[in-house]
Amino acid sequence: MNEREPSADGENHSAAFSVGRKGGGGEQSVRLLRFLAYPVLLLAVLLVAGSALRLRWDPAWVSPLFLAGVISYLALLERLIPYDRTWHPDTDEWRWYGFWFLITMAGSGLAQLLVAVGVGLISPAEPTHHLGIEIPGALLAGSLVSYLVHRLGHRNALLWRFHGVHHVPEKVNVANNGVNHVLDIVLAQGLVQLTLALVGFSRPAVLVVGLFVAAQGYFVHANIDVRIGPLNHFLASPEQHRLHHSTDLSEAGHYGSDLSCWDHLFGSFTWYPGREPTAVGLHDPTTFPGTGEILAALLHPWRRRPAPGTTRPE
Repeated sequence: MNEREPSADGENHSAAFSVGRKGGGGEQSVRLLRFLAYPVLLLAVLLVAGSALRLRWDPAWVSPLFLAGVISYLALLERLIPYDRTWHPDTDEWRWYGFWFLITMAGSGLAQLLVAVGVGLISPAEPTHHLGIEIPGALLAGSLVSYLVHRLGHRNALLWRFHGVHHVPEKVNVANNGVNHVLDIVLAQGLVQLTLALVGFSRPAVLVVGLFVAAQGYFVHANIDVRIGPLNHFLASPEQHRLHHSTDLSEAGHYGSDLSCWDHLFGSFTWYPGREPTAVGLHDPTTFPGTGEILAALLHPWRRRPAPGTTRPE
């Protein structure tokens, strides 16, 4: 029997996932939760962003507190409407992911430190244009740079030795979104922030975009059974990002974690309704240390390179 079989509605569904592994049944409350989960997250972004601008809240504490709230919300949804129950972290994984999360936060802090002076000197404190123009512009510019850096992290053999650390886990969930090499985070976040500063977007616009990008980054990585339908052609989603982590490299596109327009434009959009990865993780797991081997993973980019052909192509 083929791994992907056509269903009665004409869509392809992976035969590798059984009903027992998926989330709860079809109770109306569960369906309602699946429907409201993403709109509630987007509403939270709007409310916090609007309040931060109107009340002039300090981004230094708004951003981390908002991120903590997003992670807590999505972690709860993973228990209520899981995509795959076997993707819940076990005890050891919770411990490893905790270490990795601290490393990722350290990388984010270092990236912030490296660009803070430049951003403070270059970015205007107040909007030079209406925020209705600045915010979409900053989102498009930032997401394009993020897309290009992410895609290059898969195409370039050296950069893949940093970014590939994130693809080691054979699960996709909120907890292991923090499994990243510290220098991969510094590069990606530093380049995005410097781009926004050099283009001249104001600090309020960068704050609003940062809140949305943070929420999206954890949303797409969440182990939740949420489908956003036609919005997949504009916004990134868990449906797309699970394909990005697929061991089948022919479907592992989707380098955008906030917008999906760049995947469409550059030919890396592979999602269609009902498409699911058969398995997630590395195409060749022997090329990287395990997630629990934290020191080995951090030192991996400087170890002897593997034989040609073992990097992860598109």
